[in-house]
Amino acid sequence: MPARRYLLVLLLTASGGFRPPLASAGDVSFERDVLPVITRAGCNAGACHGNLNGKGGFKLSLKGEDVAGDFAALTRDMLARRTDPIRPDESLILKKATAQVPHEGGARFSKTSNEYAILNTWVANGCKFDTQGGPTLTKLTVTPASKILVNPADRFRVKAIAHFSDGSTRDVTPLSAFEFTQVGVAKINAAGEVIREQPGEAVLLVRYISQVVPVRVVFLPDRPAPEMGAFTTNNEIDKLVLAQLKELRLKPAELAPDHIFLRRAFLDACGILPTPAETRAFLADIDAKKREKLIDALLTRPEFAEFWAQKWSDLLRNEEKALDKKGVAVFYRWITAQLAADRPLNEFARDIIAARGSTYENPPANFWRAIRDPLVRSESVAQVFLGTRIGCARCHNHPFDRWTIDDYYGFGALFARVDYRVLENNRKDILDKHEFVGEQIVWQNRTGEMPNPRTKQNAKPKFLGAPTPNMGDADDRLAAVADWIASPTNPFFAMAQVNRIWLHLMGRGLVDPNDDFRATNPPTNPELLDWLAKDFAKGGFRLKRMVKTIMLSRTYQLSATVRDRTTMGDELHNSHAAVVPLEAEQLLDALAQVTGVPVQFKGYPLGMRANQLPAPPQSGRRFDGVGMGEKFLKTFGKPDRLLTCECERNDDPGLLQAFQLITGELMNSLVRDADNRVGMMLSAGKTDAEMLDEIYLASLCRPPTPVEAKKLLALLAAAKDRRAAWEDVLWALLNSKEFLLRR
Repeated sequence: MPARRYLLVLLLTASGGFRPPLASAGDVSFERDVLPVITRAGCNAGACHGNLNGKGGFKLSLKGEDVAGDFAALTRDMLARRTDPIRPDESLILKKATAQVPHEGGARFSKTSNEYAILNTWVANGCKFDTQGGPTLTKLTVTPASKILVNPADRFRVKAIAHFSDGSTRDVTPLSAFEFTQVGVAKINAAGEVIREQPGEAVLLVRYISQVVPVRVVFLPDRPAPEMGAFTTNNEIDKLVLAQLKELRLKPAELAPDHIFLRRAFLDACGILPTPAETRAFLADIDAKKREKLIDALLTRPEFAEFWAQKWSDLLRNEEKALDKKGVAVFYRWITAQLAADRPLNEFARDIIAARGSTYENPPANFWRAIRDPLVRSESVAQVFLGTRIGCARCHNHPFDRWTIDDYYGFGALFARVDYRVLENNRKDILDKHEFVGEQIVWQNRTGEMPNPRTKQNAKPKFLGAPTPNMGDADDRLAAVADWIASPTNPFFAMAQVNRIWLHLMGRGLVDPNDDFRATNPPTNPELLDWLAKDFAKGGFRLKRMVKTIMLSRTYQLSATVRDRTTMGDELHNSHAAVVPLEAEQLLDALAQVTGVPVQFKGYPLGMRANQLPAPPQSGRRFDGVGMGEKFLKTFGKPDRLLTCECERNDDPGLLQAFQLITGELMNSLVRDADNRVGMMLSAGKTDAEMLDEIYLASLCRPPTPVEAKKLLALLAAAKDRRAAWEDVLWALLNSKEFLLRR
């Protein structure tokens, strides 16, 4: 057993306090039996006594992370009133858990249960503490690892086997805690039998001591297996997706038609729409490989690098308040140049993490300029580059992951030496200490350390879940962690990045949230994620190669329209394309492109697209001092870049968005502009039929259907004011779902 677990016991003993009686080999183990019973009953959950402040004057560590502290709380706290070795049945931990005395948590188990017998035996044997050096848990295996049942089958049993450091194993199913990630799909009884409540999919989390193992549980209705013979595969992605769809009896959608694929590919790769000429050429092309050729062409366009640089700028906090306007611009240009050159993403990450020097002359140093707190630095690096959220371990061991407090502060120690020399600070608001204007120098202060609040000592630098080299006072910690993250052997980097790319191309990550990898949040298709990560590393961590691989797959090219009701309800397994709203920048650029009217952004030349802007408006959530374009971007969810997370971007629809599209100042100015696309075609003497075809191709990447053409041409022919009628048609197309959604 790790020495840290005995800290409280040793302190109390040294100060003349109690000396815990040590258990013999045949006794009930406090750590291996008693604490699992308490965890299984939910007593040390966050909503009960595991709360930061406890409940009813009784505080336990969350999920039993502090063995010595919990032992003291049970046997010595409040004059040892919770355990009575002389009269075990009178112990409060037994009487309250069985509701023999008032208990806010109600009855947790009965007097005839196995849980009661374990606690009663432990108390009767003198509440002994485990002998130091005893066997510790090394692994927990749960069978089955996943289970798919088809109606009428409605139940199965799980079995948990604990493996200990002395080589012994033990069936700990009766001592394991069970929890479902979704409510209402299934329930589980004390014996470990999972019973269906309704058809659906959930993950069962099985916990014993410090180990948590997920079990994927699927209950399918009695439906026939779909015919998959006509579903061809383009690459390994399709094979892995198809294998899962067969298993789940889900029928994949048909291939998306050319016009939908064309629009989707332009929006996903470059953030823009194709021109009418590009659309006509693609739709008329009869080459069987035209989709692959289109993808290759899109990856070489400057818009590709600009669009994906926006995504990375969101994550790297490239915003003007902390970096100033010049810092934002040089950082964005550097990111764009790296992506345009298809720099390996692991080398890209190394340059950012190891960066120092002038924030003007060495642009990646701006990443550290924006993050001033050492702990926020470590959390940001873990989240962006490793796909891991470690913030919960700041105060206690992570309740849903393997990270401990020592892991958290050890990783934080790697970033404790980042320091700054502010050459000048001509901030606009002298009361705002977080605003910086002027060049800064990022450097490594060799005296910087990270105190661990648990040990009261300086934390030893530590990589997450990997061996860490010894580092002396003179060693470069940033370079060390940068090299580790960029290493092809790093277990986290490749998975985190391919999952992020999958999110941006498919609408949802295989792990969701995409930066929250942990055992308790398993991927929807583990085999696919594993293959993508290996292929990404094999291909040199190249963004363009991975984007092409995904876009070439039939899975990416599927239609969003499905006729099968079962498939229609699937949102997890890529049986059809996801329908998602256009991002703020995509939508604004699409509006400007279709109408033919450039949007003016304050401080930037006319003609610059929203996806070329280095940063969001500095005014934050307020709209003062910005133009119509900036207001539009904020309304449609462009993030302030104050968090290292895609979650900061908000695409939830609301009334403000509806008003912007229906009667907004920007929309009206684009539609009514005398020199917009409608005005230019009217001046050129185009017929209504020619104009209708052009506007449909520009906005929806297809010509109007015969029904649409007939009705709209009749409306236009009957109009007294041709210009006004055309403005109505343009406005209607720009407010259509087909325009506003990527599908």
